[in-house]
Amino acid sequence: MTRATARFRRAASALLAITLAGASLAAGLTFAPAARADAERDKEYWLGESGITKAWEVSKGAGVKIAVIDSGVDAQHPDLKGAVTGGFDVSGAGSPNGQKSLGVKPEHGTLVATILAGRGHQPPGATSSPSPGPAATTGPDGMIGVAPEAEILSVSTWLGSANPAGKSDQDQIPEAVRWAVDNGAKVINISLGSTTPQWPQSWDAAFLYAEQKDVVIVAAAGNRIGGNLQVGAPATIPGVLTVAGLDRKGMASVDSSSQGISIGVAAPAENLLGGLPGGGYAEWAGTSGAAPIVAGVAALIRSKWPEMSAKQVINRIVSTAKDAGPAGKDPLYGFGVLNAEAALKDSVPEAATNPLGSISDWIRVHRRGNLGAPAPVPTGEVASAVPTLPEPTVPAAEAPSQRDSAVGAAVVIGSVALFLAIIAAALIQLRRAARNPGTARDEPDTGAFQAVDSGGKRS
Repeated sequence: MTRATARFRRAASALLAITLAGASLAAGLTFAPAARADAERDKEYWLGESGITKAWEVSKGAGVKIAVIDSGVDAQHPDLKGAVTGGFDVSGAGSPNGQKSLGVKPEHGTLVATILAGRGHQPPGATSSPSPGPAATTGPDGMIGVAPEAEILSVSTWLGSANPAGKSDQDQIPEAVRWAVDNGAKVINISLGSTTPQWPQSWDAAFLYAEQKDVVIVAAAGNRIGGNLQVGAPATIPGVLTVAGLDRKGMASVDSSSQGISIGVAAPAENLLGGLPGGGYAEWAGTSGAAPIVAGVAALIRSKWPEMSAKQVINRIVSTAKDAGPAGKDPLYGFGVLNAEAALKDSVPEAATNPLGSISDWIRVHRRGNLGAPAPVPTGEVASAVPTLPEPTVPAAEAPSQRDSAVGAAVVIGSVALFLAIIAAALIQLRRAARNPGTARDEPDTGAFQAVDSGGKRS
């Protein structure tokens, strides 16, 4: 490894550590009053517009555990009582069972969990049973999640500021993924992102572990308003279902999304609602909220078809999405806009491979010069279920020759140039869509796009 390469890797790692939570944990929440009648539930427009209420005719997520790798989830929130069935703190900073808010404020994990699996609640003093309908197993007030009968595993991390326990994102993320997998999660939601597409090699084995154990991982694409002009890790990891954000018109959000070739599907990301510790609510925006909408749909599918593989679950979501933007997959919408009803009801041909790639294949190609497998994350102090598959191993290859290194450097330079060209084209398209949504998809545009730089916006 050259000195320049070593410096680049150290810089990328530092950038990842600084921005991993900052992109999606920015301040700016608008607090909502305590729920009365259906005041809060009426704001959940995505339940109808994304086909979720129709999908409930098939499944509500029963029997599926969803891990929320985030800042901690308040299990005592009125809308989450009975939903949080386990948890763990990987930060070392002291969050019993992963249920204490950590890191940058305002808190983030409870917002995600209520969108994902909120169950509503009975109003104070009520004695009657919940009314019939799609939410018959939930209370009539408060938020109902996309998968209201699923279970939440809260895996708390400290990622928004300096961790007093000293554990970095390079340590926390792989440990969180492995704990979630070993404790029965069939879907993992990661509403955290960075401003670099690269990830530390320390993450390889954990994401490979999840792939080999057939777990669906859903990640937020990131937000331009938080400085994410392109998708950042972990949403760039092959095989991960990356979620872009839509505005209220159903078009790619200028502020609350980013773009990149790893995007799989797009979902609502503006004018969202979520729960806060202590029983409150807040309106917010960002792909941090779009990701749990998609993760919830993955849980509905896994509940309906328990034997369906992770790659088939992902294929069902992306292949039933409504195409948007240029025909076919594109860097703004991925395969298209989420259609939960179609994902649960349509006939979908079986896919031979994960349409979003494989971390195993990526490791085999891109970690050629690193002999041996990365050491597994220590699990001595982590309460884990007995693994059901062998420990994952990272394919090793002989060290590359000097000629291989020279060719590799040229490929990297060419890839970066191509990626920048794709980003520039996507930005031009986005501005065109924002200026003239009625015709922007069909007419050429020679203008330049001025990026907006803000945060993982909560408004």
